[in-house]
Amino acid sequence: MRKLRNSELDRLSVEDFKNSTKTPIIIVLDNIRSLNNIGSVFRTSDAFLVEKIYLCGITATPPHKDIHKTALGSTDTVAWQYAENTLDVIEDLKSQGVKICAIEQAENATMLNDFAPKADTKYALVFGNEVKGVAQDVVSASDVVIEIPQFGTKHSLNISVSCGVVVWDVFSKIKSTILQ
Repeated sequence: MRKLRNSELDRLSVEDFKNSTKTPIIIVLDNIRSLNNIGSVFRTSDAFLVEKIYLCGITATPPHKDIHKTALGSTDTVAWQYAENTLDVIEDLKSQGVKICAIEQAENATMLNDFAPKADTKYALVFGNEVKGVAQDVVSASDVVIEIPQFGTKHSLNISVSCGVVVWDVFSKIKSTILQ
């Protein structure tokens, strides 16, 4: 086997990305502290054609060199918007028929492997602060809480890792339901 060169990967141009049909996924970042985590979420969002990212509360916004370091230009492709209050974003998205999914450990959470998204539904995936997680008022306002199953000694994953795991899983499930 030979590794492929970047020129062989057949990726979209920035313009083609902006004009492409997006996956019905919106990401909401609830008070994320790390600029590197924010950049990583942008990069994951680009990879899976996420529709939009909402940067809420203390979450920094582009342009910033530490976001750019991990985003690698995806802040230019993925649509984003800043909002001071996460709950306001959630309420607005709900009024548009978007299903709100907090990614958190909570009573009666649905394990990610059991979550079954519908192809005709748009989902907002809410990821929380590195220490405090998703704010309780946002969890309470969510339609579902999704938990990533974990089997080791640690209680959580890094937010950028959580985002990668959840977005890939939901993307895969949505794409497979469309193809059926």
